[in-house]
Amino acid sequence: MAGPRRGGVPRGAPAHARPRQIHRPAAAAELTPLHHEPGRRPRGGRRRRTRTADPGGTPKVLGWDAAGTAGAVGADVELFRVGDEVYYAGAVDRPGANSRYHAVDESLVGRKPASLSFAEAAAMPLTSLTAWEGLFDRLGLGTGAPEQTGTLLVTAAAGGVGAMVAQLARALTGLTVIGTASRPRTAAFARRMGVDHVVDHTEPLAPQLAELAPDGLDHVFSTVRTQRNLPVYAELLNPFGRIVAIDDVDTLPMGLLKPKSIAFHWESMFTRSRFATPDRAGQHRILTRVAHLVDADVLRTTAIRDLGPVNAANLRAAHRLQESGTAIGKTTLTGS
Repeated sequence: MAGPRRGGVPRGAPAHARPRQIHRPAAAAELTPLHHEPGRRPRGGRRRRTRTADPGGTPKVLGWDAAGTAGAVGADVELFRVGDEVYYAGAVDRPGANSRYHAVDESLVGRKPASLSFAEAAAMPLTSLTAWEGLFDRLGLGTGAPEQTGTLLVTAAAGGVGAMVAQLARALTGLTVIGTASRPRTAAFARRMGVDHVVDHTEPLAPQLAELAPDGLDHVFSTVRTQRNLPVYAELLNPFGRIVAIDDVDTLPMGLLKPKSIAFHWESMFTRSRFATPDRAGQHRILTRVAHLVDADVLRTTAIRDLGPVNAANLRAAHRLQESGTAIGKTTLTGS
């Protein structure tokens, strides 16, 4: 393999180089469910909005999150040098990270938390960005505002995004966090991540939430089942409350939110990269802030299991686990 260099790429690296990109030999990749058969819903209740491949078309590389070492940098790269250890979630319209080499725009990349292994770091970018943007950009919460009180509900609090929402809300706000979970293991994990109270999402939510939050909810971070739960949100949210949702929903009864002037927001952390928004470097800043919080022992990785090298057998095993709807935290693959 040719040595790493500036303005070029090692032999075998992606040919689709751009001047502001860095090129990473893969050290670790986090497994997020990325493919579904059209028309089928995986167990766990939601369809993954993902890349789908035409069986007769061009093969596509899956995978979002990754961590590794910069093997080469483009001619216009300013934020990184060859040899920097980095982590990121990439872009939805580029080849994925389940590969030995990967090219990514520097504005979407952060330096890897020094206290984490590559596998531990690879579990964090997508969920951290989604949680941060959802809490602080969409819901309008302040960072580092312990005086900011109220009640936040986060669904699937033991999942990757839910766990990061709980950690960030605990660390940077004064909100009381209620999370949903259904098993003793997931409830315990959610509490370790910062949830103050747990409700069982297999039982009716309204009476459980009314008991824990008699003064109502102020914010909802809906990661799953938004369509089913929206009437509960509308009932329990206080006037001028806010909802942010990340799951895939075709239709919603939005009229339920009007009497209380409840605001509804979508969050997709790929919006900035997909549409090349002027503020897309905000993701570099968020990942930098998250890395500092991790190294200060304020946030922790949600990596739970590593299934070994990135190969077809391990990818199949990881996808089966994720699609089962029973996984806690994040699954990683390391090396190639």
